[in-house]
Amino acid sequence: MTELERKKAAKNFVEYWQGKGYEKGENQPFWLSLLRDVLGVEHPEQYISFESQVKMDSTSFIDGYISATKVLIEQKSIDKDLSKAIKQSDGSLLTPFQQAKRYIAELPLSMHPRYVITCNFKEFYIYDMENPRGEPDKVLLKDFAKEYYRFQFLVEEKSELLHHEEKISIQAGELVGKLYDAILKQYKNPEDKRSLHSLNILCVRLVFCLYAEDAGIFGDHLKFHNYLKEFAPKDVRRALIDLFKVLDQKTGERDPYLDEALDSFPYVNGGLFADENIEIPNFTQEIVDLLLRKASEDFDWSQISPTIFGAVFESTLNPETRRSGGMHYTSIENIHKVIDPLFLTELRKEFDEIKSLKVTKIRNDKAEAFRDKLSKLIFFDPACGSGNFLTETYISLRRLENEALKLINENQIIIDTGDVIKVSIGQFYGIEINDFAVTVAKTALWIAESQMMKETEEIVNAELDFLPLKSYANIIEGNALRIDWETVVPKNKLNYIMGNPPFVGYKFQNGFQKQDIERLAGDFENYGTLDYVSAWFIKASKWVMSTSIKVGFVATNSICQGEHVATLWKPLFEIGINIVFAYRTFKWNSEAKENAAVNCVIIGFCDRKNLCQKTIWNESGNKIIASNINGYLLDAQNTFISKRSKPWLAGTPIANKGNAAMDNGNLTLTEQEYLDIIKKEPKLAEIIKRHMSADDFINNNKNYCFWLKDVNLAPYRDSKELLRRLESVKEYRQNSNRAATKKMADYPMLFAEIRQSKNNYIMIPVVSSEKRRYIPIAFLPPDIINSYASISVANATLYHFGILTSNIHMAWVRAIAGRLEMRYRYATSLVYNTFPWPSPTDDQKKKIEETAQAILDARALYPDCSLADLYDELTMPPELRKAHQANDKAVMQAYGFWGKLNTESACVAELMKIYQKLVNKNN
Repeated sequence: MTELERKKAAKNFVEYWQGKGYEKGENQPFWLSLLRDVLGVEHPEQYISFESQVKMDSTSFIDGYISATKVLIEQKSIDKDLSKAIKQSDGSLLTPFQQAKRYIAELPLSMHPRYVITCNFKEFYIYDMENPRGEPDKVLLKDFAKEYYRFQFLVEEKSELLHHEEKISIQAGELVGKLYDAILKQYKNPEDKRSLHSLNILCVRLVFCLYAEDAGIFGDHLKFHNYLKEFAPKDVRRALIDLFKVLDQKTGERDPYLDEALDSFPYVNGGLFADENIEIPNFTQEIVDLLLRKASEDFDWSQISPTIFGAVFESTLNPETRRSGGMHYTSIENIHKVIDPLFLTELRKEFDEIKSLKVTKIRNDKAEAFRDKLSKLIFFDPACGSGNFLTETYISLRRLENEALKLINENQIIIDTGDVIKVSIGQFYGIEINDFAVTVAKTALWIAESQMMKETEEIVNAELDFLPLKSYANIIEGNALRIDWETVVPKNKLNYIMGNPPFVGYKFQNGFQKQDIERLAGDFENYGTLDYVSAWFIKASKWVMSTSIKVGFVATNSICQGEHVATLWKPLFEIGINIVFAYRTFKWNSEAKENAAVNCVIIGFCDRKNLCQKTIWNESGNKIIASNINGYLLDAQNTFISKRSKPWLAGTPIANKGNAAMDNGNLTLTEQEYLDIIKKEPKLAEIIKRHMSADDFINNNKNYCFWLKDVNLAPYRDSKELLRRLESVKEYRQNSNRAATKKMADYPMLFAEIRQSKNNYIMIPVVSSEKRRYIPIAFLPPDIINSYASISVANATLYHFGILTSNIHMAWVRAIAGRLEMRYRYATSLVYNTFPWPSPTDDQKKKIEETAQAILDARALYPDCSLADLYDELTMPPELRKAHQANDKAVMQAYGFWGKLNTESACVAELMKIYQKLVNKNN
């Protein structure tokens, strides 16, 4: 189907289904029509299944399931509100999404959906199960005619070609690794830096030769293979030296008596074979077999993805990644999350408009002008690694150019092919600190150039000359944070900066990295706590001021959480930077065998004077058009949450960190240690109490501690066990480097930091799973000693409990708190003390107290369940869920949000407005 046909079909779909919506009778025709008529599925009845059975307490049925793309559909009638809970057969209240998640819990793992759609014939709520806690992407039926493209995920399986390229590229990396290991053994000094550098260069040359013979660059297929097979293993070294020399010589400058087999190789140039002094060891039969059979005869290098293979190649031969057993590359899908919103989507839209023009001459003239435009765009990656962002961008631009060529020429034979290709690798600039990665990046771009030229040849029905390679000096070796970028690429030429700068937390930075941060951000408050990736944001921000350059970087999500937001983004916003697009937290996979997933964000920014539409992709990957994007990557005003020493509202109970033992495990006891001790010395039970960490609290683990505050120890002086433990505490604290801990060596019987409440208190775990909708909190008696990994709120009432366990407070936590990986990291000064409490009426306060008590009562129905059991999103008891929903409503009403705000981000935006008013009032 053409886009015009699809648009028309989508419009007809809307007109037909407007106002219809009986769940049981019209569900199947609705989805069959959408798949067949709009998305072009030929046999939708074979593509989607309806009414699949799910065995729970009673048999239930899944309304729709698409196995090819892992989509589960929960359909409701037109009169049902998708955001509100509906009474189930067991009496529980569940939203359609919660109902779908209950079904998922009963499905085999292989059938767990990637997406869940809830629909009532007039609205679609789309949930990405990579982030089941995220907000849904919402599409109205009335808008479907212009937003049907958002449903492509229903039919778009991962491209088989892309999957094949990934597989081939990884296999190629494994072959290179085996060659590397085998050749390394032949060096006389395998640890010598020169030998290792030579081996890296040798591997690059071998890979190029293997690719060149498969891609037709050398002319005959297996030309490199056939040349080497004529030599005995002991002579292969000399054969390679001779070949590399010839590949670097123009044919007219070669020895006239040169061996015919050598002279038949083309001149390559580009500097790839220029260094004749690299150290090449002797080859063995094993290496020759590996090179000729496995790497040449049995493998087709022409099918690799240069974007993927470049990174795989570099990581395979990088000593650090080799030591960790890693083979790392960034998926093409993730690269496009940066380059698409930065420039590619806009270019694609422009070309689609050109294609739709009816007058041939006008269309062709505009297509030619579009090619000229593409050829003038300049791209820069200041941390380019193996060049994967540059390579994928080059390929994407060349594909657009090829489409334009196809449109212009319509398969005619072109006589003059002199300027048939306008986009060149000379438009791409980079800086990389690793010399080998620089070489790999250049090679990856050459391979990409070769592959795209093949595609162009098919369009223009003519052969094009790939060799000799163009010298490519635009990627330079060096520290991007210390090089003047103007010397690499003048900013008046540059259009886009992009990339994936290195992630190093401030605690793990070496001295040079700390200096880099200080040079760039020495005037930033608390600059010493910034992640290393922040330095690229700072340097780029300062450099692009008063230009139209747009920047798109990947970063760890830490720079948009907790204290980092004020430290980094406040000064950047003050100099005039504007965030124009952002992907909120998602897992950035290395796509390695040992998949090193990092929780990342993507941020696009530029000078504020450049007017751009602002777009956010939330944790579910759903697109939101924003009026402003703040440092927390929310559609909200530029508010910066700063630490406070006490809550805003007078009379709010004080929250404190728990008690810190600093005992090296001598005052604290496991359950088994406790049982062993009281068996030998029963009277010690008098001075032992429950000790509770966050993990103990959530999972109902039983641990204990000696709690000797205000205890007369005279009756226990004859206890060898106690005295031994106290002596060990004293010795441990004396050896500490921390002055406060050393001081407490004089008091080995006491916890080093004591903040235990004398009354009942609310306990909040410092770290808890992001998979829970509600952080488990509870009232505890004063004789349970909470650890440093928890927070206690003393003198709290049911009202305070109701507010703190509400979805309003949880939304604040999710937006403001720092994270440990993705887990919530609750901090007293940053989260609790900054939280804007409501000002409820007496009736509203009473209602919150009632709903808070109902939560505790619902928990009490399940005395054998831990908080982890009760707060599992898939298995939460219906009584508890209903109680929380009632509490959420009561708290929303106290803020005046009920019925007005229907997304979490909108709620946080309002809370930030209240927070800013409190700041202004306080100032």
